Amino acid sequence: MMRANRGLSELRSISFEPNIMKYAEGSCLVKFGNTHVICTASVEDKVPPFLRNKGMGWVTAEYSMLPRSTNTRIERESSKGKLSGRTQEIQRLIGRALRAIIVPKKLGERQIHIDCDVIQADGGTRTSSICGGYIALAIACKKLIFERVIHQSPIIDSVAAISCGIVDGTLMADLDYNEDSNAHVDANFVMTGAGKLVEVQATGEDGPFTNDHMNALMLMASNAIKIITKKQAEVLAEVDFDQ
Repeated sequence: MMRANRGLSELRSISFEPNIMKYAEGSCLVKFGNTHVICTASVEDKVPPFLRNKGMGWVTAEYSMLPRSTNTRIERESSKGKLSGRTQEIQRLIGRALRAIIVPKKLGERQIHIDCDVIQADGGTRTSSICGGYIALAIACKKLIFERVIHQSPIIDSVAAISCGIVDGTLMADLDYNEDSNAHVDANFVMTGAGKLVEVQATGEDGPFTNDHMNALMLMASNAIKIITKKQAEVLAEVDFDQ
């Protein structure tokens, strides 16, 4: 399978628009092609019960898709009274990814909620949410330092994610919905800016796949995440609370 508008390892058009929400301590509109996600960071001066009086902070995440983020209307999960298994899996993944790059003690006894709302979906919503969620988290931590709530950032590295897969025997990076739907192997990679793995989700949709395929997908993901990490750093360098 060949792509009409980009190379097999080429990412879709990526953009991060910071500070799009007036009231959130940190926010970002992230776009990977036609997948658009609003990510916000909200700081709360309390922690979950299991962390009380331990001098440690916490980062957690919630994820949702708007009813018309897809080609047909999907029902709001709030109207069903419970979250789907997919939603729970994704928001736990986002939370784990962001907690992997913070030092909880440097945050103090406060919690940062990362909300990821998909306003348009075309594949890669969970990986886009991690990339944008990191921007929102980093901005919130910058604001806490600027306001002298904390003295140094709890963030020790950046984090980003990308989907890769095998479609009709061809390895591809940053799958859109059509490619993802037809993938024989579907994988999501979460890595730090230093190139360390945080999490890998890989599935042989139509049967097992080889170690060579897995290694090739990981290399493709690593190269893609280097590009995303650079874009994240460029955006955050422009965020200045002194202005």
